[in-house]
Amino acid sequence: MVEEDIEYKTIHNVNKAEEEKQQSRKINYFEKLLPIWVVLCIVLGIVLSQFVPEISETINSLQIGSISIPIGICLFLMMYPAMLNLQGSELKKLGRNPKPIILTLVSNWLVAPFVGLAMVNIFLPGTTEDIEQLKVAIILLSSSPCTAMVLVWGWMAKGNQEQNVVNTSVNTITIIFLYVGMVSLLTGIQNISIDPWLLLISLVFFIGIPLLLGILSKKLIVSSKGLNWFNDKYKPFVGKISIIALLTTLVVLFSLNGDVLIHNPDLLLIVSIPLLVGFVIVVGYNVFVTKIFKLRYREAVITVIIGSSSHFEIAIATAIAIYGIGSVAALGTTMGLFWEVPVMLSIVYLGKYLGKRGFWKSYPSSK
Repeated sequence: MVEEDIEYKTIHNVNKAEEEKQQSRKINYFEKLLPIWVVLCIVLGIVLSQFVPEISETINSLQIGSISIPIGICLFLMMYPAMLNLQGSELKKLGRNPKPIILTLVSNWLVAPFVGLAMVNIFLPGTTEDIEQLKVAIILLSSSPCTAMVLVWGWMAKGNQEQNVVNTSVNTITIIFLYVGMVSLLTGIQNISIDPWLLLISLVFFIGIPLLLGILSKKLIVSSKGLNWFNDKYKPFVGKISIIALLTTLVVLFSLNGDVLIHNPDLLLIVSIPLLVGFVIVVGYNVFVTKIFKLRYREAVITVIIGSSSHFEIAIATAIAIYGIGSVAALGTTMGLFWEVPVMLSIVYLGKYLGKRGFWKSYPSSK
Protein backbone atom coordinates (compact mmCIF):
# COMPACT_ATOMS: atom_id res chain seq x y z
CA MET A 1 0.00 0.00 0.00
CA VAL A 2 2.86 2.36 0.91
CA GLU A 3 4.64 1.50 -2.35
CA GLU A 4 1.46 2.26 -4.33
CA ASP A 5 1.15 5.65 -2.60
CA ILE A 6 4.77 6.47 -3.37
CA GLU A 7 4.30 5.43 -7.02
CA TYR A 8 1.12 7.50 -7.33
CA LYS A 9 2.82 10.56 -5.78
CA THR A 10 5.78 10.14 -8.13
CA ILE A 11 3.49 9.98 -11.18
CA HIS A 12 1.50 12.93 -9.85
CA ASN A 13 4.65 15.01 -9.38
CA VAL A 14 5.90 14.18 -12.88
CA ASN A 15 2.48 15.01 -14.37
CA LYS A 16 2.36 18.25 -12.38
CA ALA A 17 5.80 19.19 -13.65
CA GLU A 18 4.65 18.33 -17.17
CA GLU A 19 1.61 20.56 -16.75
CA GLU A 20 3.77 23.49 -15.58
CA LYS A 21 6.14 22.91 -18.49
CA GLN A 22 3.26 22.84 -20.98
CA GLN A 23 1.69 25.88 -19.38
CA SER A 24 4.84 27.94 -20.02
CA ARG A 25 5.37 26.42 -23.47
CA LYS A 26 5.54 28.83 -26.37
CA ILE A 27 3.58 28.04 -29.51
CA ASN A 28 6.15 27.64 -32.25
CA TYR A 29 6.14 29.50 -35.54
CA PHE A 30 4.75 26.53 -37.45
CA GLU A 31 1.79 26.11 -35.09
CA LYS A 32 0.99 29.84 -35.17
CA LEU A 33 0.66 29.64 -38.95
CA LEU A 34 -1.38 26.42 -38.94
CA PRO A 35 -4.45 28.06 -40.59
CA ILE A 36 -2.20 29.20 -43.46
CA TRP A 37 -0.77 25.69 -43.92
CA VAL A 38 -4.32 24.32 -43.94
CA VAL A 39 -5.35 26.71 -46.73
CA LEU A 40 -2.19 25.99 -48.74
CA CYS A 41 -2.75 22.23 -48.47
CA ILE A 42 -6.35 22.61 -49.62
CA VAL A 43 -5.24 24.69 -52.61
CA LEU A 44 -2.47 22.19 -53.42
CA GLY A 45 -4.95 19.33 -53.30
CA ILE A 46 -7.36 21.09 -55.67
CA VAL A 47 -4.51 21.94 -58.08
CA LEU A 48 -3.35 18.32 -58.10
CA SER A 49 -6.89 17.14 -58.84
CA GLN A 50 -6.95 19.25 -61.98
CA PHE A 51 -3.42 18.92 -63.32
CA VAL A 52 -2.29 15.53 -62.03
CA PRO A 53 -5.50 13.47 -61.90
CA GLU A 54 -3.46 10.25 -62.04
CA ILE A 55 -2.48 10.82 -58.40
CA SER A 56 -6.13 10.88 -57.34
CA GLU A 57 -6.89 7.76 -59.37
CA THR A 58 -3.95 5.89 -57.84
CA ILE A 59 -4.86 6.91 -54.28
CA ASN A 60 -8.50 6.04 -54.83
CA SER A 61 -7.57 2.56 -56.06
CA LEU A 62 -5.70 1.69 -52.87
CA GLN A 63 -8.54 0.41 -50.73
CA ILE A 64 -9.38 -2.52 -48.48
CA GLY A 65 -13.16 -2.81 -48.57
CA SER A 66 -14.39 0.75 -48.02
CA ILE A 67 -11.26 1.86 -46.15
CA SER A 68 -8.73 3.90 -48.13
CA ILE A 69 -5.22 2.71 -47.25
CA PRO A 70 -3.46 6.13 -47.64
CA ILE A 71 -6.19 7.97 -45.74
CA GLY A 72 -6.29 5.20 -43.15
CA ILE A 73 -2.55 5.56 -42.51
CA CYS A 74 -2.80 9.35 -42.25
CA LEU A 75 -5.80 9.18 -39.93
CA PHE A 76 -4.05 6.62 -37.74
CA LEU A 77 -1.01 8.91 -37.46
CA MET A 78 -3.39 11.74 -36.51
CA MET A 79 -5.20 9.62 -33.91
CA TYR A 80 -2.33 7.80 -32.27
CA PRO A 81 -0.65 10.84 -30.65
CA ALA A 82 -3.98 11.87 -29.13
CA MET A 83 -4.32 8.43 -27.53
CA LEU A 84 -0.99 8.90 -25.75
CA ASN A 85 -2.73 11.57 -23.67
CA LEU A 86 -5.00 9.00 -22.07
CA GLN A 87 -3.87 8.79 -18.45
CA GLY A 88 -5.66 6.38 -16.15
CA SER A 89 -3.99 7.94 -13.12
CA GLU A 90 -5.45 11.32 -14.05
CA LEU A 91 -9.00 9.94 -14.10
CA LYS A 92 -8.71 9.45 -10.34
CA LYS A 93 -8.81 13.24 -10.01
CA LEU A 94 -12.32 13.55 -11.41
CA GLY A 95 -13.82 13.67 -7.94
CA ARG A 96 -11.68 16.60 -6.83
CA ASN A 97 -13.21 19.18 -9.16
CA PRO A 98 -15.84 17.47 -11.32
CA LYS A 99 -17.77 20.60 -12.31
CA PRO A 100 -15.70 21.53 -15.44
CA ILE A 101 -15.67 17.91 -16.64
CA ILE A 102 -19.42 17.53 -16.16
CA LEU A 103 -20.11 20.80 -18.00
CA THR A 104 -17.91 19.67 -20.88
CA LEU A 105 -19.61 16.27 -21.13
CA VAL A 106 -23.03 17.96 -21.16
CA SER A 107 -21.88 20.25 -23.97
CA ASN A 108 -20.22 17.43 -25.94
CA TRP A 109 -23.04 14.91 -25.75
CA LEU A 110 -26.28 16.81 -25.07
CA VAL A 111 -25.83 20.32 -26.46
CA ALA A 112 -23.51 20.12 -29.50
CA PRO A 113 -25.11 17.07 -31.21
CA PHE A 114 -28.62 18.51 -30.99
CA VAL A 115 -27.44 21.97 -32.05
CA GLY A 116 -25.98 20.19 -35.10
CA LEU A 117 -29.33 18.49 -35.68
CA ALA A 118 -31.11 21.84 -35.42
CA MET A 119 -28.70 23.37 -37.95
CA VAL A 120 -29.45 20.50 -40.34
CA ASN A 121 -33.20 21.10 -40.03
CA ILE A 122 -32.91 24.86 -40.44
CA PHE A 123 -30.30 25.19 -43.19
CA LEU A 124 -30.51 21.88 -45.10
CA PRO A 125 -34.19 21.21 -45.78
CA GLY A 126 -33.67 19.35 -49.07
CA THR A 127 -33.71 15.60 -49.69
CA THR A 128 -31.27 15.24 -52.61
CA GLU A 129 -28.39 12.81 -52.23
CA ASP A 130 -25.82 15.61 -51.90
CA ILE A 131 -27.87 17.38 -49.23
CA GLU A 132 -28.35 14.15 -47.29
CA GLN A 133 -24.59 13.56 -47.30
CA LEU A 134 -24.00 17.09 -46.02
CA LYS A 135 -26.56 16.45 -43.27
CA VAL A 136 -24.63 13.35 -42.23
CA ALA A 137 -21.34 15.30 -42.36
CA ILE A 138 -22.68 17.88 -39.89
CA ILE A 139 -24.09 15.15 -37.63
CA LEU A 140 -20.76 13.30 -37.66
CA LEU A 141 -18.90 16.48 -36.71
CA SER A 142 -21.33 17.61 -34.01
CA SER A 143 -21.39 14.14 -32.42
CA SER A 144 -17.61 13.81 -32.03
CA PRO A 145 -16.00 15.60 -29.05
CA CYS A 146 -12.39 16.59 -29.67
CA THR A 147 -9.49 14.60 -28.22
CA ALA A 148 -6.43 15.91 -30.03
CA MET A 149 -5.71 19.53 -30.94
CA VAL A 150 -7.36 20.94 -27.80
CA LEU A 151 -4.00 20.52 -26.09
CA VAL A 152 -2.52 23.13 -28.44
CA TRP A 153 -5.43 25.52 -27.96
CA GLY A 154 -5.22 24.99 -24.19
CA TRP A 155 -1.54 25.96 -24.20
CA MET A 156 -2.27 29.10 -26.16
CA ALA A 157 -5.11 30.14 -23.87
CA LYS A 158 -3.11 29.54 -20.64
CA GLY A 159 -5.76 27.09 -19.49
CA ASN A 160 -5.53 24.34 -16.91
CA GLN A 161 -3.54 21.66 -18.72
CA GLU A 162 -4.19 19.09 -16.01
CA GLN A 163 -7.93 19.47 -16.67
CA ASN A 164 -7.17 19.37 -20.39
CA VAL A 165 -5.48 15.96 -20.06
CA VAL A 166 -8.28 14.60 -17.87
CA ASN A 167 -10.90 15.84 -20.33
CA THR A 168 -9.17 14.33 -23.36
CA SER A 169 -8.92 11.02 -21.49
CA VAL A 170 -12.63 11.12 -20.63
CA ASN A 171 -13.58 12.10 -24.19
CA THR A 172 -11.59 9.19 -25.61
CA ILE A 173 -13.53 6.77 -23.44
CA THR A 174 -16.94 8.34 -24.08
CA ILE A 175 -16.46 8.29 -27.86
CA ILE A 176 -15.96 4.53 -27.73
CA PHE A 177 -19.29 4.01 -25.99
CA LEU A 178 -21.47 6.87 -27.25
CA TYR A 179 -20.42 7.86 -30.77
CA VAL A 180 -22.11 5.10 -32.78
CA GLY A 181 -25.34 5.40 -30.78
CA MET A 182 -25.50 9.20 -31.08
CA VAL A 183 -24.85 9.24 -34.84
CA SER A 184 -27.41 6.46 -35.35
CA LEU A 185 -29.98 8.35 -33.28
CA LEU A 186 -29.54 11.68 -35.09
CA THR A 187 -29.44 10.20 -38.60
CA GLY A 188 -32.50 8.11 -37.68
CA ILE A 189 -34.36 11.28 -36.67
CA GLN A 190 -33.53 12.62 -40.14
CA ASN A 191 -34.70 9.36 -41.76
CA ILE A 192 -31.25 8.86 -43.25
CA SER A 193 -30.23 5.23 -43.48
CA ILE A 194 -26.59 4.46 -42.75
CA ASP A 195 -24.93 1.14 -42.08
CA PRO A 196 -24.22 0.84 -38.32
CA TRP A 197 -21.54 -1.74 -39.10
CA LEU A 198 -19.58 0.84 -41.08
CA LEU A 199 -19.88 3.20 -38.11
CA LEU A 200 -18.55 0.45 -35.87
CA ILE A 201 -15.72 -0.37 -38.28
CA SER A 202 -14.65 3.28 -38.30
CA LEU A 203 -14.73 3.35 -34.51
CA VAL A 204 -12.61 0.20 -34.22
CA PHE A 205 -10.05 1.20 -36.86
CA PHE A 206 -9.67 4.89 -36.03
CA ILE A 207 -10.30 4.97 -32.27
CA GLY A 208 -10.01 1.44 -30.88
CA ILE A 209 -6.76 0.34 -32.55
CA PRO A 210 -4.88 3.66 -31.99
CA LEU A 211 -6.10 3.64 -28.37
CA LEU A 212 -4.87 0.08 -27.79
CA LEU A 213 -1.50 0.76 -29.43
CA GLY A 214 -1.23 4.05 -27.53
CA ILE A 215 -1.74 2.32 -24.18
CA LEU A 216 0.68 -0.51 -25.01
CA SER A 217 3.40 1.67 -26.49
CA LYS A 218 3.21 4.13 -23.59
CA LYS A 219 3.55 1.32 -21.07
CA LEU A 220 6.54 -0.19 -22.89
CA ILE A 221 8.31 3.14 -23.44
CA VAL A 222 7.78 4.39 -19.89
CA SER A 223 9.01 1.10 -18.44
CA SER A 224 12.16 1.12 -20.62
CA LYS A 225 12.97 4.84 -21.02
CA GLY A 226 11.08 6.53 -18.18
CA LEU A 227 8.12 8.93 -18.00
CA ASN A 228 10.24 12.05 -18.51
CA TRP A 229 11.70 10.71 -21.77
CA PHE A 230 8.22 9.73 -22.91
CA ASN A 231 6.85 13.25 -22.20
CA ASP A 232 9.89 15.23 -23.34
CA LYS A 233 11.02 13.26 -26.39
CA TYR A 234 8.52 10.72 -27.68
CA LYS A 235 5.26 12.68 -27.42
CA PRO A 236 6.65 15.85 -29.08
CA PHE A 237 8.08 13.72 -31.91
CA VAL A 238 4.84 11.89 -32.69
CA GLY A 239 2.96 15.19 -32.22
CA LYS A 240 4.91 16.63 -35.16
CA ILE A 241 4.09 13.52 -37.19
CA SER A 242 0.42 14.08 -36.33
CA ILE A 243 0.42 17.59 -37.80
CA ILE A 244 2.22 16.38 -40.94
CA ALA A 245 -0.37 13.59 -41.27
CA LEU A 246 -3.15 16.15 -40.85
CA LEU A 247 -1.80 18.35 -43.64
CA THR A 248 -1.14 15.32 -45.87
CA THR A 249 -4.73 14.19 -45.30
CA LEU A 250 -5.97 17.59 -46.48
CA VAL A 251 -3.91 17.39 -49.67
CA VAL A 252 -5.17 13.88 -50.38
CA LEU A 253 -8.83 14.63 -49.59
CA PHE A 254 -8.95 17.76 -51.71
CA SER A 255 -7.06 16.12 -54.56
CA LEU A 256 -9.82 13.50 -54.56
CA ASN A 257 -12.65 16.00 -54.05
CA GLY A 258 -11.28 18.72 -56.33
CA ASP A 259 -13.73 18.04 -59.16
CA VAL A 260 -16.68 17.92 -56.76
CA LEU A 261 -15.60 21.22 -55.24
CA ILE A 262 -14.96 23.03 -58.52
CA HIS A 263 -18.18 21.86 -60.14
CA ASN A 264 -20.24 22.41 -56.98
CA PRO A 265 -18.76 25.46 -55.20
CA ASP A 266 -22.17 26.13 -53.68
CA LEU A 267 -21.67 23.04 -51.51
CA LEU A 268 -18.98 24.89 -49.56
CA LEU A 269 -21.40 27.69 -48.70
CA ILE A 270 -24.27 25.29 -48.01
CA VAL A 271 -22.28 23.29 -45.45
CA SER A 272 -20.30 26.23 -44.03
CA ILE A 273 -23.30 28.27 -42.89
CA PRO A 274 -24.77 25.63 -40.52
CA LEU A 275 -21.29 24.71 -39.29
CA LEU A 276 -20.40 28.31 -38.41
CA VAL A 277 -23.79 29.16 -36.89
CA GLY A 278 -23.60 25.96 -34.87
CA PHE A 279 -20.12 26.91 -33.63
CA VAL A 280 -21.37 30.34 -32.52
CA ILE A 281 -24.31 28.83 -30.61
CA VAL A 282 -22.23 26.16 -28.86
CA VAL A 283 -19.39 28.58 -28.01
CA GLY A 284 -21.89 31.11 -26.66
CA TYR A 285 -23.53 28.43 -24.55
CA ASN A 286 -20.20 27.30 -23.09
CA VAL A 287 -19.02 30.84 -22.35
CA PHE A 288 -22.13 31.71 -20.39
CA VAL A 289 -22.56 28.36 -18.63
CA THR A 290 -19.01 28.62 -17.28
CA LYS A 291 -19.87 32.10 -16.02
CA ILE A 292 -23.11 30.90 -14.41
CA PHE A 293 -21.26 28.08 -12.61
CA LYS A 294 -18.52 30.53 -11.52
CA LEU A 295 -15.52 28.70 -12.97
CA ARG A 296 -12.13 30.34 -12.70
CA TYR A 297 -10.42 31.41 -15.91
CA ARG A 298 -8.03 28.44 -16.31
CA GLU A 299 -10.84 25.91 -15.92
CA ALA A 300 -13.44 27.97 -17.81
CA VAL A 301 -11.37 28.50 -20.95
CA ILE A 302 -10.54 24.77 -21.22
CA THR A 303 -14.23 23.92 -20.74
CA VAL A 304 -15.17 26.33 -23.55
CA ILE A 305 -12.47 25.02 -25.89
CA ILE A 306 -13.18 21.31 -25.39
CA GLY A 307 -16.95 21.78 -25.19
CA SER A 308 -16.98 23.67 -28.50
CA SER A 309 -14.59 21.61 -30.63
CA SER A 310 -15.10 18.45 -32.64
CA HIS A 311 -13.08 15.34 -33.40
CA PHE A 312 -12.86 15.96 -37.14
CA GLU A 313 -10.53 12.98 -37.64
CA ILE A 314 -13.14 10.38 -36.71
CA ALA A 315 -15.81 12.36 -38.58
CA ILE A 316 -13.72 12.35 -41.77
CA ALA A 317 -12.85 8.67 -41.36
CA THR A 318 -16.49 7.71 -40.83
CA ALA A 319 -17.71 9.75 -43.81
CA ILE A 320 -15.14 8.04 -46.03
CA ALA A 321 -16.04 4.58 -44.70
CA ILE A 322 -19.76 5.14 -45.34
CA TYR A 323 -19.81 7.14 -48.59
CA GLY A 324 -16.34 6.82 -50.12
CA ILE A 325 -13.22 8.90 -50.35
CA GLY A 326 -14.46 11.25 -53.10
CA SER A 327 -17.91 11.82 -51.64
CA VAL A 328 -19.77 14.99 -50.74
CA ALA A 329 -19.90 13.75 -47.12
CA ALA A 330 -16.11 13.52 -47.01
CA LEU A 331 -15.91 17.06 -48.40
CA GLY A 332 -18.40 18.26 -45.80
CA THR A 333 -16.47 16.81 -42.85
CA THR A 334 -13.25 18.24 -44.27
CA MET A 335 -14.85 21.68 -44.31
CA GLY A 336 -15.51 21.13 -40.62
CA LEU A 337 -11.75 20.92 -40.14
CA PHE A 338 -11.24 23.96 -42.39
CA TRP A 339 -13.46 26.13 -40.17
CA GLU A 340 -12.49 24.59 -36.85
CA VAL A 341 -8.93 25.91 -36.94
CA PRO A 342 -9.83 29.64 -37.19
CA VAL A 343 -12.80 29.15 -34.84
CA MET A 344 -10.62 27.55 -32.16
CA LEU A 345 -8.03 30.30 -32.55
CA SER A 346 -10.82 32.85 -32.16
CA ILE A 347 -11.96 31.10 -28.96
CA VAL A 348 -8.40 31.33 -27.59
CA TYR A 349 -8.27 35.08 -28.17
CA LEU A 350 -11.86 35.59 -27.02
CA GLY A 351 -11.08 33.70 -23.83
CA LYS A 352 -8.01 35.82 -23.14
CA TYR A 353 -9.97 39.00 -23.86
CA LEU A 354 -12.78 38.04 -21.49
CA GLY A 355 -10.32 36.81 -18.86
CA LYS A 356 -8.36 40.06 -18.84
CA ARG A 357 -11.59 41.99 -18.36
CA GLY A 358 -12.70 39.94 -15.40
CA PHE A 359 -15.47 37.90 -17.04
CA TRP A 360 -14.02 34.90 -15.19
CA LYS A 361 -12.05 35.12 -11.96
CA SER A 362 -8.30 34.55 -11.53
CA TYR A 363 -6.89 35.34 -14.97
CA PRO A 364 -3.21 34.14 -14.89
CA SER A 365 -0.42 36.67 -14.82
CA SER A 366 1.74 37.15 -17.92
CA LYS A 367 4.90 36.00 -16.17
